[in-house]
Amino acid sequence: MSAAASPQPTAIHALVAAARAGDPRVIAALPSGWVMFGERQFVYGYALLLPDPVVPDINSLAAEQRARFLLDMTLVGDALLAVTGALRINYAIFGNLEPALHAHIVPRYADEPAALRTQHPWAYDWDAAEVFDPRAYADLAAALRGGLACSGAR
Repeated sequence: MSAAASPQPTAIHALVAAARAGDPRVIAALPSGWVMFGERQFVYGYALLLPDPVVPDINSLAAEQRARFLLDMTLVGDALLAVTGALRINYAIFGNLEPALHAHIVPRYADEPAALRTQHPWAYDWDAAEVFDPRAYADLAAALRGGLACSGAR
C-alpha cells in the first residue's frame, strides 16, 4: 500500500507545517518526518514523531515507510534514554482524537510521583504541565540532535 494524504486537516497537519517553518519545538528532521518536543512537558523530554507527508495512519504507509517510521521512533527513544537518564521510554500511536499518524515518545523516570510512576502518560494533568520553553530545552535539543545524527537526522 502506498502512502496516502490524510483527507482532513488535523492538528498534526498544523504541527508538520509549523515544523517545516522552523518551529522552536523541532528537535530534528528524520528520514520519516519530524521529531519535536510536546507543547506540554508533563515529563522532561516528551516528544512527538510526525510523518512528512502526513498520512491517516501507519497502515497507509508501504512496508518500507512503516519500518522507517517505527525505526525513527525508537531511535528517538534511544537518544532520550542516552541523554536524560530515563529508566524506559513509553511509545504510543493512537490517532483517535487526531486522525493522522503521529507517535508519542515519553521518557519515564524513577523520580516521577509514586502515584503516576506506573500509570500511562495520560494520567498526568497535562493542563498543569510545564509549557515548552525553547531556552530551557536548548541543551536537551542539541544533545538529542547529536544522538540522532547517525540516523540521518538533519
